[in-house]
Amino acid sequence: MIAVEKLAEVFVEFADTLVDDFDVIEFLEMVTTRTADMSHTASAGLLLVDAHGQLQFMAASKESVKLLELFQIQNQEGACMDCFRNGAPVVNADLSRAQARWPLFAPRAVAAGFRSVHAFPLRHRKSVIGALNLFSTDTGQLEPVDVRIIQALADIATIGLLQERTIHDGEILTEQLQGALNTRITVEQAKGALATTHGIDVDAAFELMRGYARRNHHRLSDVANAVLTDPTSHPELTS
Repeated sequence: MIAVEKLAEVFVEFADTLVDDFDVIEFLEMVTTRTADMSHTASAGLLLVDAHGQLQFMAASKESVKLLELFQIQNQEGACMDCFRNGAPVVNADLSRAQARWPLFAPRAVAAGFRSVHAFPLRHRKSVIGALNLFSTDTGQLEPVDVRIIQALADIATIGLLQERTIHDGEILTEQLQGALNTRITVEQAKGALATTHGIDVDAAFELMRGYARRNHHRLSDVANAVLTDPTSHPELTS
């Protein structure tokens, strides 16, 4: 059962991010981290649909989950894919018994140390624009009330991502989604550059970059762009 105190804190943190010109990648990374922690699952990942209707990786609480999400996209198979296609949650899927359903994805997830998976749609009006995936290292069950809470968090994340009050038609929606995807690519490239510079893994590189952005009150996306285009502008981070 999700603790009420923790739930209140997460809702406040999600809502506090719903402001003009918020940092979309920082927001989605926070969504995956907080949702995984609150639901007592090991890791979380988030996929978002692009202008061509295809899911693309956006955020993950750990690098190992990013690889699983990319595997799902490449093979068009897995909990997130089913969730996106059907517009409904996939809950309490036992990966050790899911080979018939996901012959490629289930063994890969088990090999990565996970035993169960859950997926929740990111919905905008009647459209599904992505999915939030939760991975567990055991086969414990999410209670029905927890399922409703996590779906509510996914809905809040969708509003935060799209800043729904500014969306008037499908063209603006597509532009905002594509902008988020482009920013994600920049952050991924900056993580790789910092990992190489400092001789660390990409998870540590992301924490380094995010911590620097927060301490100096910079947008994460702006710091990532500077790492790639003008690294000398942030010598504390890139030296």
